[in-house]
Amino acid sequence: MRAYLTVWRLPSAPVLLLAGFAGRLPSAMVPLALLLMVQQQTGSYAIAGLAAATLGVASAAMAPILGRLADRKGPRRILLAQAGLYPLLLGLLVVVVLRDAPTAAVIAASALAGASTPLVSGTVRALWSRTDLRSRPAAYALDATATELVFVVGPTLVATLAVLAAPAWAVGVAGALAVVGALGIARAARSWIPAPASRVSLFSTVLTPGMPRVLLSGSAVMLGFGALEVAIPAFADSAGSPGMSGLLLAVWSLGSVAGGLWFGARVMSASLPRQYRWLLFGVTVGLAPLAWVSSPWALGVLLFLGGTAIAPTLTVQSSLVGSLAPVHATTEAFTWLSTITVGASAVGAALGGALIEGSWGVPGALVLACAGAAAAVVVTLVPGRRPAPRTAAPREPVAA
Repeated sequence: MRAYLTVWRLPSAPVLLLAGFAGRLPSAMVPLALLLMVQQQTGSYAIAGLAAATLGVASAAMAPILGRLADRKGPRRILLAQAGLYPLLLGLLVVVVLRDAPTAAVIAASALAGASTPLVSGTVRALWSRTDLRSRPAAYALDATATELVFVVGPTLVATLAVLAAPAWAVGVAGALAVVGALGIARAARSWIPAPASRVSLFSTVLTPGMPRVLLSGSAVMLGFGALEVAIPAFADSAGSPGMSGLLLAVWSLGSVAGGLWFGARVMSASLPRQYRWLLFGVTVGLAPLAWVSSPWALGVLLFLGGTAIAPTLTVQSSLVGSLAPVHATTEAFTWLSTITVGASAVGAALGGALIEGSWGVPGALVLACAGAAAAVVVTLVPGRRPAPRTAAPREPVAA
């Protein structure tokens, strides 16, 4: 635990950790709350799913653009503007839905709200990439662990508020949390010094030597996770215990949290690419037996054990992106990672759903999850261009 205490004692680190957690909760709350709210108002899961998908796509598409702007101008002004704009657009979205506006208006409002999502995750990881090199692995481990907790706490909050009040209240709470998170991160980034950058193309950061392999492998494993997130509720339902789906997903995330905390406290001698390859292999091994399990309780045990490799994998993935990204495009690099992996997860969910509805059934989706992780391992074995030496970034308030 000494490594985590060292991170906690860094200037602005407590604000970065707590505000980052609060600011990420809306990403796990708003899509689910919007889905429930639209479905209740329209009675259509198709419209509800389209609205939630539009929100996610708009957020993912806008993130790299805002990331590049944050690298060049500093993230503080962007976060402050979003702290004011995002809750207003969420309020507009709630009004449009509850007033039974036409479907086109609901989709447009969803797109506006998604595009204004505060740039919390990319900024947080970019700030961690500027900490002291000795503290950075533990900082990334805490960040990955907090991200896993977000997807346990967020849906739980939505479910509770939907039962006690209405899904619209969950959207309101998410808006308030987004403001708290954006303002906190803006405070932690107040001394951000933008690095000078020459004129570059839109995809220059993505094509940085080493980055394509990280992004492709991350996409492959997230495609598998997307299929698994659909397969788990379907498995519970087919086993006659639909109420266990939330518990199984929570157990999977808690396994990741436990693995992340253990890994972050270790000092590894292997290189980052080698750690990443072996951790992806560990994820693959953890997913391999799931297709042959018939009991929800056995599935829960295997999900917990297999989940222990997830947060360590994401920790090393963040370390790789932070070390490969050009100094002038750190935030943009992390937003590209988020955008591509979120999109891959959505594709995996769609493919997993199609397999479940087809002749392959739930085992087919579980096999797809394992195949995605195995493909990620294969991608890391493909040789690529050697990354150029990275110039040290300016010290930030969270640096030792």
